[in-house]
Amino acid sequence: MTGRLNSAQPYAIGLFRIVIGLLFACHGANSLFGTFGGQTAEAGTWPGWYAAVIELVGGSLVLLGLGTRAAAFISSGAMAYAYFKVHQPEALWPIENNGEGAAMYCWAMFLLIFTGSGAFGLDRLFAKRSGAQGRTAGDKTPVAA
Repeated sequence: MTGRLNSAQPYAIGLFRIVIGLLFACHGANSLFGTFGGQTAEAGTWPGWYAAVIELVGGSLVLLGLGTRAAAFISSGAMAYAYFKVHQPEALWPIENNGEGAAMYCWAMFLLIFTGSGAFGLDRLFAKRSGAQGRTAGDKTPVAA
């Protein structure tokens, strides 16, 4: 059972990354363009507009699995900032201060910093292509994901 679950791990991480990236990008699109019935942040305002740009761009990159670790690092930091500067001063616990979303996105992106893109990501595709060019026919070392 453990072996079967371990072999499926890259696919589970890939699906997790896709869902988190899509939801995060939608959150940014909501704040930037008013999609999904949201209110738009005024262009150039701190921190709302900049956070929305990070959400849209970071979420899109995570969704595609392109530069996943870097995009997740910046996105996680933006959500930590949002939690501690916007939500936490209102109350201690996320359930009290409406900071559940910021906390969940922060930790989900933090996890992706360490796991990488998993399966289905463009990171993996590019790593295979670049790794295959510099290898000899007898080289059996695995390509890093």
